[in-house]
Amino acid sequence: MPQHPALANDVLRSLPKVSLHDHLDGSLRAETVIELSQALGLPLPTTDPDALRAWFLGQSNSGSLVAYLESFALTGAVLQHAEHLHRVAREYVLDLAADGVVCAEVRWAPEKHTEAGLTMDEAVDAVRAGLRDGMAEAAAAGTAIEVQQLIAGMRGADRTPEVAELALRHHGDGVVGFDLAGPEAGFPTSRYREAVELIARHHMPATIHAGEADGLGSITSALLDGRALRLGHGVRIIEDIDEQGTLGPLARWVRDRGIVLETSPTSNLHTGAFTAWGESMSDHPIDTLHRHNFRVTVNTDNRLMSGTTLTDELALLQRTFDFGLDDLETFQLNAAHGAFVDPSRRAELTNTIREGFARARG
Repeated sequence: MPQHPALANDVLRSLPKVSLHDHLDGSLRAETVIELSQALGLPLPTTDPDALRAWFLGQSNSGSLVAYLESFALTGAVLQHAEHLHRVAREYVLDLAADGVVCAEVRWAPEKHTEAGLTMDEAVDAVRAGLRDGMAEAAAAGTAIEVQQLIAGMRGADRTPEVAELALRHHGDGVVGFDLAGPEAGFPTSRYREAVELIARHHMPATIHAGEADGLGSITSALLDGRALRLGHGVRIIEDIDEQGTLGPLARWVRDRGIVLETSPTSNLHTGAFTAWGESMSDHPIDTLHRHNFRVTVNTDNRLMSGTTLTDELALLQRTFDFGLDDLETFQLNAAHGAFVDPSRRAELTNTIREGFARARG
């Protein structure tokens, strides 16, 4: 029997949330994809917003990586112009604000947005302006939200040193961190040593995709070679915990040093990140990791592709694992702790979260 009462979606939506792992090109509104595609003369599987949302979800949940990546080809195609990047960034902020998010970091790879002649610096400027306009619009409507950029280099490409220099040029002006994204298997962080060492020498924090599509070796390389303070997903750290619940040396290191795990439950299910343990949400490692006091956070990864929001993710976890308000609050406090902000802002976020959850408790 459930020990915690189910919380209505409007209650979950009202809770203050921190989002650490969300991709800009995976978080467009379906209506915007349609409008921009038609303006550019690009083909679409459908021009009905509901049907297009269903198409994206079907591609993501098809079990085919090719199908999954096809959906990103579509969103990427409409994000090659400064005005489109600006619009999508602005709408992104407004959508998060409507979902109760008070602080977010959005990651994206500028190198993928230069096909129509934009420089990477121009692309970053466009996103920065869109985020700022979205924050100002949200504030004018009475909702305070802060959204910053994480600049991602792409594994499998040869531009990571250039992307690292780009991130550093904009550090402190809307950019707060660096990421490595793309295929993990065969592309350990050590292959991008020049970029990650440049980031580290300039004291820029890094979060690196690891422990999603590859196992413990990927996590080790992210931590040792990339100096990662957070792991993008990181769910396969569960491979270093045996059936008796004993943690291996890598799992102990991640837990005891408070390395933040940016789990994205629905996306992890869609991408098969934990298929070795099962194929349903009840098999997701998040419950085990939470009970072992890992610094777990909850994220959406790609809200359009997975048809989800942070409110939806919290509702799903509550239903699946009988998490109560204390558990959901811990996830948000973990995210505030891991956010790439200064200590005073982290303290403000912590207070905002505690006060918001206290109101929900009545």
